[in-house]
Amino acid sequence: MTPKLAAEVTLQPVRRFGFDAAIIFSDILVVPAALGITVVFEDGVGPKLNPITSGEGLREECGLWLKTLQPVYEALSLTRDSLGDTTALLGFAGAPWTLASYMAAGRGGDEQKSAKLWSYRDPQGFGRLVDILADCVAEHLIWQLQAGADAVQIFDSWASGLPERAFAQWVLAPTKKIVARIRAAVPQARIIGFPRAATLEGYKLYAQETGVNAISLDAAVPMTWAAETLGRNTVLQGNLDPICLLAGGLALEEGVDQILAATHGIPFIFNLGHGILPETPLEHVEELVRLVRRTR
Repeated sequence: MTPKLAAEVTLQPVRRFGFDAAIIFSDILVVPAALGITVVFEDGVGPKLNPITSGEGLREECGLWLKTLQPVYEALSLTRDSLGDTTALLGFAGAPWTLASYMAAGRGGDEQKSAKLWSYRDPQGFGRLVDILADCVAEHLIWQLQAGADAVQIFDSWASGLPERAFAQWVLAPTKKIVARIRAAVPQARIIGFPRAATLEGYKLYAQETGVNAISLDAAVPMTWAAETLGRNTVLQGNLDPICLLAGGLALEEGVDQILAATHGIPFIFNLGHGILPETPLEHVEELVRLVRRTR
């Protein structure tokens, strides 16, 4: 997809549904590609990479990263120029742990087994990979902000299932590093973090230690708990079950009402608990927007 086409495709649903924000979708695996890893997508299979067992040979020059990732920033700039002043533009990137999991396994779906084994057997070598990824992700997000993004989100899609020490080492620490590096370059940057399917304690630590402005919640997190525990100091985002949106009807209305009731009076961004399902009827999305906006 060319940058111009990416911008055009993004704007169509924004204008149709009257969303408050637009987002440029560039797969999280553009970062491994920028590091020199071959990434391909197979129909019915998903992404495939050349699995790695060390960080040797990866590109570490920012100039090479910028060259590879330039189409993302061009698409952001084109979209920013086309949006009205009242519509925010969001950028995003995958978090180091999630990206390392793909790179170690060469694919998704192995439940982080390859990354975990590497981190246990060779913590220094794995830590080197995570450091490289954190540097690249930070630069990628900085460049997105400079290209016109109003906020950026860090997706740790595979943050679940990690023991406490590993969560601190491979999720919290690199995210904190990324946030600090972004703030050094763009002091007013607004950053959203998403440690998907972490434990409740993990979410709490993430909100407290990483420095993000907002935390995105998966559908399993009780919104009442989040509002009471996290909502005093952190903007919340989420967390409607994507299957609830697919179902529509009364289930959708009740799901929206429960979330809005739990977050009443605190800073909150309504969103799904994960990505929208491809088979979701557009009419359900229109209804979702209507339900949310009727409370304004």
